[in-house]
Amino acid sequence: MSYREVVSGGVVRWGAVAVGARMPVAAAPLALVFLVRERPGGYALGAVLAAVYVVGEIVGAPLLGMRMRPERARPQLAWGLAAGAVAFGALGLLPEAHPVVLGAFAFLAGAAPAAAPGGLRALLTGMVPDKAVAQALSLESILTFGIWAVAPAAVTGLALGVSPALPLVSAGVLMAAAVAGLWLLPEGWHSDADDRGGESMARILVRAWPIFVTGAASLSMLALAELVLPALLEQRGIAVGWAGPLLAALAVGSAVGSFVYGLRTWPGRLRTQSMVLMFAVSACLAAVAVLPGVGWLLAVLGAAGVLQAGAMLTRNLSLREVLPPSALAAGYSVMYAAVGAGYAASGSLAGGLLSVVSPSTAILAGVGLGVLLTVVGVLGEVKPAASPGVVSAGGDVAERTAVGGGGDAERGL
Repeated sequence: MSYREVVSGGVVRWGAVAVGARMPVAAAPLALVFLVRERPGGYALGAVLAAVYVVGEIVGAPLLGMRMRPERARPQLAWGLAAGAVAFGALGLLPEAHPVVLGAFAFLAGAAPAAAPGGLRALLTGMVPDKAVAQALSLESILTFGIWAVAPAAVTGLALGVSPALPLVSAGVLMAAAVAGLWLLPEGWHSDADDRGGESMARILVRAWPIFVTGAASLSMLALAELVLPALLEQRGIAVGWAGPLLAALAVGSAVGSFVYGLRTWPGRLRTQSMVLMFAVSACLAAVAVLPGVGWLLAVLGAAGVLQAGAMLTRNLSLREVLPPSALAAGYSVMYAAVGAGYAASGSLAGGLLSVVSPSTAILAGVGLGVLLTVVGVLGEVKPAASPGVVSAGGDVAERTAVGGGGDAERGL
């Protein structure tokens, strides 16, 4: 199935809601730094607030995602986004508040809407035929990478050109608009109340741990490269200003990779595709640590973005393979939390390593950790088939048409 057949009025409306819900998420860490940077110790406080925000996401995503009812997801999504809108607005309107108060609002801004990415993804895949899920997820990925490419520039322009509080106030307005937009979308998605075979949600999600581990690994490596990049450029004697174009190449590569992955059916099982792509990303980042010129860095980071997008898409498709429909939103939310945890761990690792080793060594150490997590995840997926009482996402997998347009045997679904 082509992209043309996936795009519809409903999907376009979903995209508008997704922008309102996700742009604040992409803008939040940098916006929090700009909000308090002029206070004494502002940069340190901003980093702490950004970390608190991420912790809120990591805590809120699985807790709220596991409680989402597929057939009535809209009210839960609306309450979460509404609370997030209030928290973002409060941060922007109270920039001089006590750090503890700002921290509480930052935590709420991260936690309250944290189940929305997973819920919206499940809503999107419920709006398209099973055979078009790969294209739908590719479109979602393109949109997400576009948002993450635009958000930093928008935050910087608004904070420096108008007011440090305006990015957070705008984030609150956008999230509130997303709440209103939810009523233009279906209330939920179809799922069989008995599709879990009597198992608890927690037990089903625990069984998918290898997918979460490799999902976290896929972003942790790129996050480490992103965070260490300015220091690496200084080590190479390259102007730090090149960090922006290099990260833009990474984002553009990711958008291109998302589009290309949805164009056709790719051979091999999803876990095999994921493993190959992850090892290729690792090779690209190892090359980043040793290549001397800007041109090479642009090319390799662009290639890493292309490959990493495919790796993340295989992880999301794998969740549909192993989880029943009623657990999809929870699974996507746990993946969201796992990716956030991987990013946070990479940031901590980068900060610790840069004080004792060179930036290039720090990147190689991060690549080694990512490869180790990938191997653990892949080995965890190589196990006997699920028991007959457990129904995979969308029913009997053997009867499903493969996502991406080919047969089940070709996709390994």
